[in-house]
Amino acid sequence: MSNNVMIIGIAGGTGSGKSTFTNRLRDAFPDDVAVLYHDNYYKCQDDVPFEERKKVNYDHPDSLETDLMIQHLEALKNGIAVDCPVYDYSMHNRSDKTIHIEPKKIILAEGILLLEDPRLRNMMDIKIYVEADADERILRRIVRDVKERGRDLDNIVEQYLTTVKPMHYLYVEPTRALADVVINSGMNDVAFDVVRSKIQLILEEE
Repeated sequence: MSNNVMIIGIAGGTGSGKSTFTNRLRDAFPDDVAVLYHDNYYKCQDDVPFEERKKVNYDHPDSLETDLMIQHLEALKNGIAVDCPVYDYSMHNRSDKTIHIEPKKIILAEGILLLEDPRLRNMMDIKIYVEADADERILRRIVRDVKERGRDLDNIVEQYLTTVKPMHYLYVEPTRALADVVINSGMNDVAFDVVRSKIQLILEEE
């Protein structure tokens, strides 16, 4: 690990529980962990009309500005703070806000396609894949998209069938085999305790 910074990648399909697992780790070490969400790096689409933005395949790697996320991870590893973009799901576009992220000894990176890009994958010291049954994932996605992202049910179902489901099997599911650890739930306490203990060890080495 360069500069004694550990990067932990947390991937998995939509609604698998990866955000839950990520947030549990962040909350366990609030002063020592920085989090970068791949979702915040969806490309800026200011020049694309709203109706067209709704039709974009957001589950394809090309929808993300992964180059920028890599730059930010490298900066954080080198002790340089970054201003991370923020994505507005209701507008299907990057917002004008940013999140200021200070360097920390532990960096959590999370996203469905996090392990798909070999450049990102090679930056990870620990690669975790969170999996769940497809029916559980779609139900969680529906609840989340309605409550948190202002989506209607018809739009969610159409998006799931046309892009989310096929892209999952094409790009997300294959990365399961590339993970160091595969867990069956974001609430898996055994896996959480193992990763938390590893982080604790790293922090105590200072």
